[in-house]
Amino acid sequence: MNPEQTTRTSKFLSLVLRHQPETAFLTLDSAGWTDVEELLCGCARARRPITRDQLRHIVDTNAKKRFEFSADGKRIRASQGHSIEVDLAYEPMPPPEVLYHGTATRFLDFIRAQGLLKMERHHVHLSAETRITMEVGARHGKPALLTIRAAAMSTAGHTFYRSTNGVWLVEHVPVEFIQFPA
Repeated sequence: MNPEQTTRTSKFLSLVLRHQPETAFLTLDSAGWTDVEELLCGCARARRPITRDQLRHIVDTNAKKRFEFSADGKRIRASQGHSIEVDLAYEPMPPPEVLYHGTATRFLDFIRAQGLLKMERHHVHLSAETRITMEVGARHGKPALLTIRAAAMSTAGHTFYRSTNGVWLVEHVPVEFIQFPA
């Protein structure tokens, strides 16, 4: 599988495991899991065939670690980012002092007025590091890095979760906790 095929297949898996499982004739359980064999069959039925080895390669090499296998390797799910109803069962955790969010500069006025909203997803996604965060922001235009005063948010009563791939999740980030770029 060349890098382009890997990226294309990873995007398809994101669609299936985060947003539209029916695209591969699947149903996810309440925690977002599906059987690996059913996923492979569903991908083939959707004319997007993938082998178990290719799936393992995508899970193991995805820079954002978007997918995870169950401990026994028989099930798979997306680590976060769902727009469909799932309960990933992450426990609340105290966040570090600051976290980051990447966005496009064209969204800054909206964020200054509304804060960071989860939109169609279950949570706002934050990161403890800036490189991938800026890459995420660049997907939609000129990137901007927002610094989030996460510890202060937690002290104010906001609940944080940390996904298995290290992404920090929160319901909403009010404007007063956001430091905007100069």
